[in-house]
Amino acid sequence: MLHPLLPRMFSHLALRLLAVGALAGLAIGCADPADALDGRDVVFDSQSYFTVTVNTRREDIELYWRNPDSGQPFGGLEALKTWTAHKGRPLVFATNAGIYDREFKPLGLYVENGKTIVPLNLAHGNPRSGNFSLLPNGVFAVYDDGSAEVRTSEAFRAAGRKPRWATQSGPMLVIDGEINTQFDNGSDSMKWRSGVCARSPHEVIFVVSRAPVNFHSFARLFRDEIGCRDALFLDGTISQAYTPDDGYTGAPAFMTKPYAGMIAVFPKRR
Repeated sequence: MLHPLLPRMFSHLALRLLAVGALAGLAIGCADPADALDGRDVVFDSQSYFTVTVNTRREDIELYWRNPDSGQPFGGLEALKTWTAHKGRPLVFATNAGIYDREFKPLGLYVENGKTIVPLNLAHGNPRSGNFSLLPNGVFAVYDDGSAEVRTSEAFRAAGRKPRWATQSGPMLVIDGEINTQFDNGSDSMKWRSGVCARSPHEVIFVVSRAPVNFHSFARLFRDEIGCRDALFLDGTISQAYTPDDGYTGAPAFMTKPYAGMIAVFPKRR
């Protein structure tokens, strides 16, 4: 026969366990959303892409070229990842930031932590600039308030707004909702490609193709699948992206070369 107090003790124990479980569930439900980015695979027009969505209210987007401790270029995502980890700021995303010249210097505007290291490049039609000379080219910029945008280089200059972080690359993929008219839907120029858009001032989308694609298909992905009115090509052939969950995505490792500027994303500082 059960002691008369046992049912009451079991009842109290059950209530306590339920309360603990509820608190645990609440803690899980309130876990810091900056712990992981929204990285996903997208198939569009039979092409495969890896996309990462960054909320600039939760994450910080920064640019790095040279190691602040040594003054030497990082050169690659792995070196940047190691350095940031040693500084107590593990990366949640990184990719190469744009086109550079033969001296491994950014070819266009490059702003790092408010300092303009390379000025805006408005030279037109220089074939030595490769894709950068396919006009219009553009600027991806992040401002002190955390807002981000992609604009044509001319529109960026006309706005006169000073960014905290910025990289110029090209060509623009989508301009005011229209695909760059220089692109041919039937082009056989197939390369690994990376790009960026700001779907809203605080929502930035990075994309790296998982296989070679042409410019027109890449631009339509941004406009028709992701919903961007302005999108910028970052680089091709050598482009890779890194996330802790997915590792390295994009061009095969044997095709990559030393990078100049790189985009780094971290959980927002507390």
